[in-house]
Amino acid sequence: MPFPIERAQPSEVEALCAIEREAVQLFRGHPAWPSYSAMAIPPELLGQAIGRGLVWVARDGTGEPVGFVWLDTELAGDAIGVAEIDVLPACGRRGIGAALLEHACAWAREAGYLRVDLGTLAEVPWNAPFYARHGFAVVDKNDPAFAFARERDRENGFPDELRVFMSRPLASPAANQWTVWPAPAKLNLFLRITGRRADGYHELQTVFRLLDWGDEVRLRVRDDGVVRRTREVPGVPETADLVVRAAQLLRERSGTRLGADIAVDKRIPMGGGLGGGSSDAATVLVALNRLWQLGLGEEALAELGCRLGADVPVFVRGRSAWAEGVGERLTPLALPPRHYVVLDPHEPVPTAALFQAPELTRNAPPATISSFVSGETRENAFTPVVRARHPRVAAALDWLGSFGQARLSGSGGCVFLELRSLERAQAVVQQCPATFTAHLATGVEVSPLHEAAARHRGPA
Repeated sequence: MPFPIERAQPSEVEALCAIEREAVQLFRGHPAWPSYSAMAIPPELLGQAIGRGLVWVARDGTGEPVGFVWLDTELAGDAIGVAEIDVLPACGRRGIGAALLEHACAWAREAGYLRVDLGTLAEVPWNAPFYARHGFAVVDKNDPAFAFARERDRENGFPDELRVFMSRPLASPAANQWTVWPAPAKLNLFLRITGRRADGYHELQTVFRLLDWGDEVRLRVRDDGVVRRTREVPGVPETADLVVRAAQLLRERSGTRLGADIAVDKRIPMGGGLGGGSSDAATVLVALNRLWQLGLGEEALAELGCRLGADVPVFVRGRSAWAEGVGERLTPLALPPRHYVVLDPHEPVPTAALFQAPELTRNAPPATISSFVSGETRENAFTPVVRARHPRVAAALDWLGSFGQARLSGSGGCVFLELRSLERAQAVVQQCPATFTAHLATGVEVSPLHEAAARHRGPA
């Protein structure tokens, strides 16, 4: 029976934790058993990893998970780790673990990682010997690359003498093979409209906060100059799709004879005010600049991005920022570590209609960075309009507001709550009503896109 492998869903956290609890029973009687029995997967961390697309599950004929693999990006540089890989004991010896491991390694290669690392037990047949059959070799555990993992072992009381570390090198994808790139979501931590220009555009002030969660863009270089998307997007013709337009614009600007196949794995809700389309376009610009070996600088890419949309430059530049003008004048802004519950009420909000709303406040006094930092400036000019016109968004604001200060992001339908505690954020996500979808995200200093660009060194 085949066991298809798919990305895990946020609703499957408990099911995957249950798989781990059953799998760990195999270590009863082993010297590591006291440590394994005392440890459990932190559900909040697993949920966050699922949201970031770092967990895959193998499913049985009914669609239920029977095994999973979880990749860990906490390692520095070009390496990614295997945080966990488990299969239900009843489904053992069917090649499920091997398929999960190979699937994860294939994704890591496409994502630009040059090495997969893991910690395991030397003498257990389904541990080190299993990994050795899949290209992993034992390495020096005193290498600084494993200092963080060993520190976690010490914190969890795991005996260091039982642990071995293994690595598997990954070759860079060839020029005609798929690569994967992140397209992070953003939040507007406030949004104020201070005036209207002669050309009809509105003058804005906002703070863009980039997140560790978002879409995934897959790219494959073509040598015939054709730019095409390989997946349909409901309601968006290919000629109007920002990712296609971004690739064509970059091709025209550079004069390259290369093309690209483009596929987007959408996680950011369309019409949600989280910048999904803009982020996808920015990722195409940054990634194809690297894959086509054009050598364009950030300034040139940001200028091209501005021609596609006012939100695109912040994703190109890859740092959270204070923004003015129509959103294109950016000042990098260091923000404190925070976690976010992002709630999708499943009601897209048309931006154009909001800007045309007669009740929209268009002449607010300018804010300052200091007023934002102090907490004085937190409003979103579109919130009253959206509340009045979109009852599901209003209901989402009310429900999330019972846990703290819920805010609207941008001009879209998604709302969010900022929290200091990951555990608290996870607890809110777990209480989300079935009428909404909750996502858990963390604010980042450097965009995942820029981290990916540093890993991808071009075709082999």
